[in-house]
Amino acid sequence: MKKYTDLEYLKLPKAKRFFVRIASSVCAIPSKILGLFVKLFSLLKALFVGIYNEASDIFLTFKNGDWKTRLSFLVMGFGSIARGQVLRGILFLVFEIVFIGYMILAGGHWLSLITTLGKNGPSSIYDPILDVFTPVYNDNSFKILLYSVLTVFFIIAFLFTWRVNIKQNKIAQQILASGKKLKSGKDDLRSMVDDQFHKTLLSLPLTGIIIFTVLPIFFMILVAFTNFDGSHNGYTNSLFTWVGLDNFNTMLSWTANSQGSVQSYSATFGEVLTWTLIWAFFATFTNYFLGMFVAMAINKKGIKLKKLWRTILVLTVAIPQFISLLYVSKMFAKNGIINGFLMNMGWIDQALPFWEEANWARVSVILINIWIGIPYLMLITTGILMNIPQDLYESARIDGANAWQQYRKITLPYMLFVTGPYLLTSFTGNMNNFNVIYLLTGGAPTNPAASSAAGSVGYTDLLVTWLFKITTGAEAAYNIASVIGILVFVAVAVISLVVYNVLPSIKNEEDFQ
Repeated sequence: MKKYTDLEYLKLPKAKRFFVRIASSVCAIPSKILGLFVKLFSLLKALFVGIYNEASDIFLTFKNGDWKTRLSFLVMGFGSIARGQVLRGILFLVFEIVFIGYMILAGGHWLSLITTLGKNGPSSIYDPILDVFTPVYNDNSFKILLYSVLTVFFIIAFLFTWRVNIKQNKIAQQILASGKKLKSGKDDLRSMVDDQFHKTLLSLPLTGIIIFTVLPIFFMILVAFTNFDGSHNGYTNSLFTWVGLDNFNTMLSWTANSQGSVQSYSATFGEVLTWTLIWAFFATFTNYFLGMFVAMAINKKGIKLKKLWRTILVLTVAIPQFISLLYVSKMFAKNGIINGFLMNMGWIDQALPFWEEANWARVSVILINIWIGIPYLMLITTGILMNIPQDLYESARIDGANAWQQYRKITLPYMLFVTGPYLLTSFTGNMNNFNVIYLLTGGAPTNPAASSAAGSVGYTDLLVTWLFKITTGAEAAYNIASVIGILVFVAVAVISLVVYNVLPSIKNEEDFQ
């Protein structure tokens, strides 16, 4: 492909410039893929170098350390206590005692069962007095997996704390060797609310993120490699076990019956993912641009009662979605107010299939979502529009720019620069927008080709509502739902990373500063 200079490129016709951009993007794909592998190699190299450096530092610390430091390798906090940092040493020592006690009393037991997820399933014992078989529940696969994950995280936390303990001894030994004085317990407490206050402040939310976000994600990933479902719930009916990549094979296999109807999870996943991306695109950008236009119309000079129009739009945000969406769902039903009004007026002969026909339902949920999203976007863009320097518009008008040119060259670039990250989060949020779809249609109308294989999937189901149906139906296929969750994460992560790197606010950070 011919390479154009900036001047040659600007001289090209608009149509040719468009094709040149496409061609250059296509030609750049191999180099980008190669660059991705190079970055991956660099990350792996940096990881191994970091591990080597840490191991070397630990070895040298033990080799060059005094007896207090060396004993701290076995008894955490001993070196700190021996050097007068009693509070710091006690904290290290207590953590080690708690860890050892937990591993002896519980952690070792859970880890010993992780390979099998339980040995003794539910059974029954005959009660001669009542003349009935009484159920007896033994191992619990769910608890084994959960507490094993907790134990692994606890071990990682212990190793991290042990490493900090070693570093503290090394630093303390160097400080004393230089003739300086170590911090006392009071100094440590004072530091926690002074120069180290940011660490103190972030410790609680960081702990919450690890416990309530990272740990459940890790647990969910492991469930994808088990047969955890309604028939194997791990306790009351049967234990679940490791099945390797069987669930991924089930998800990615493609089969069809003699009539040609698709009966596989893979086809259903592809169809639902396609609709999810279409929905997320329209739900994001229709609200974005229409909300922006409404804000521009209200802010325009000469418009009266601006506060009234904003108040009316804000009222739709103030009403809980649960109420408004259920009400709207009934309004557009076959026997609802909308169809009744149209038929009474003689404009239609039969009820319109708002929720009964696939295309009607999909278009309807997108249009109704506009009614929900425009007021919120109007509020966001109103504040941003007010901050655009009016000098830019005055200069553009002097140069002869019309309203469309002013919007395309000034308003839109400024808006995209400021709201680019919001657009990305809004897109990913709409991919997981459970409320709108579930409360309006419940995923209806049902897709008969996919229902036998994937829990009565509907044409308006998003991936998140499909996951809900899979896990709450009779099959309760948590293992398949976990696989879908992993695939969704990969899709969302790829889209987010690609879009994030091309956002104006990231690429051209200095343009509007």
